Amino acid sequence: MRTPKIIVCSGSVRSGSHNGKLAALIAKRLSILDANVTRLSLRDYPLPVYDGDLEESDGVPENAKRLQRLFVGHDGIFLACPEYNAGITPLLKNTLDWISRVKEPGEPFRHRVFALGAASPGGFGGMRGLIGMRTILEVGLGATVIPQMVSIPKVSSAFDDKDELAEERLSGQLDKLVEAFLRAAKLEMSR
Repeated sequence: MRTPKIIVCSGSVRSGSHNGKLAALIAKRLSILDANVTRLSLRDYPLPVYDGDLEESDGVPENAKRLQRLFVGHDGIFLACPEYNAGITPLLKNTLDWISRVKEPGEPFRHRVFALGAASPGGFGGMRGLIGMRTILEVGLGATVIPQMVSIPKVSSAFDDKDELAEERLSGQLDKLVEAFLRAAKLEMSR
C-alpha cells in the first residue's frame, strides 16, 4: 500500500501565527510516521471574496481550481483553524466556499478524510471555531471528519523552545489525533 498523501494547512497566513505553528508540528509528526505531507499556505492562493455575480461573470478563479485539484490529489487534509469571534476565519471560509464551486472532475471534500485542530490564546483553545468548522465540513460539504480534534489553549506558553508542545497531556492528544488521522486516511485509500 502506498503512503498516505496528506495536506496540512493553517486558516491563518499571519506571520507568527499560532495555528501556523500547530500546522508545522502536525506536519512534523505526520512525516515521522511516514506520511507524504504537503504543507499548503493560503497566502499562495489569493482569492476574491466569494460573490455569485463575480462567479457568473468571470468564472471560478484559477487559484480555487488549483486548490480543488490539490484536495482531490490527497487522501487527507488537516486544517489548523484559528478562532475569530467564536467562529472560523473569513480566509478559511472563503477558500472552502470557492473550492466548493469548482466543477472539474473529482470531489474535493468527499472520498478523503479531514482532521481539525486549533490553537488560541484563550482558555477554550479555539474549540468554538472547531465546532463551526466541523459543521461546515460535515453538513455543508459532505466531508468525513475524524472525531478526534486537538485544541491548544493559552498558546503563548503552550510551545517549548523547540516548537513542541510543552504539556505532556496535550502532546499525547496530538499524537492520538495524528495516529487516528493516518488510520482513517489509509482506510479511505483502500476504498
